[in-house]
This record gives sequence, C-alpha cells and structure tokens, in this order.
Amino acid sequence: DPTQQDHRQCLVRVTLRCVAIESAYVRGLELGRSGHYFEAHEAFEEAWRDAAAEERDFFQGLVHVVVAWYQDGRGNEVGCRRQLDKAQRRLAPFAPAHRGVDVAALLVRLAGAEPPGLRPLDIPEA
Repeated sequence: DPTQQDHRQCLVRVTLRCVAIESAYVRGLELGRSGHYFEAHEAFEEAWRDAAAEERDFFQGLVHVVVAWYQDGRGNEVGCRRQLDKAQRRLAPFAPAHRGVDVAALLVRLAGAEPPGLRPLDIPEA
C-alpha cells in the first residue's frame, strides 16, 4: 500500500530529525560545560534549526548563554551583557526545568553573572 510506505518514510524522517536534535543538544551541553563556548554555540544552533517551533526559544536561549561566555572571554563586556539579557528572556518560559536542565537555577546564575571575568559556565542538571 503506497500510503503506508509514505507514512513509514515520514516516521523515519521525524525520528532522524529527533535524533539529530538530541545529538546536537547533548554535544552543546558537553562543549559548554567544558568551556568550548564557540563550538557549543554551533551545536545548539544545529538543534535550534531542526527543533519544533515550541522548543526553538529554549535552544536559542542556550545559544545566548554560551555566546555570553564567549564574548566575556573576548573582553566584550557589552556583547556579553546583551547575550545574558537575551538568554534570560528566551529561557524563562522553560523554568523550572526542561530537557534535563535546571532552567530556574541557570536563570539565577545568569541574573548574577557580572562581566568581565565570568566564572566558568556551569549548566545545571535538573
């Protein structure tokens, strides 16, 4: 039955997309937690591009988080502060926790972050 074949192909595409999102997300967390902020930003952007609309702000918020730390490392205090603000706005709707991240605790850390010279990034687990 051709309609069943189309349905199976659709399920395969959706499953592969979910695997790609999860893989990019986990890679982004690992890179961000280990201080590789630029690379983490690229991984979170991969997840963001493939994510469903209702999750895009979460991934984009994580992009802003790691870019804030990247900008701090480059001595760009203004850029860091802007990224911190954007991250808080994007992530707030996902508190208290989402996808294994303690978003509420992360928001507290972002609100207390004072560039220049941010402490190493810790993305708390839920």
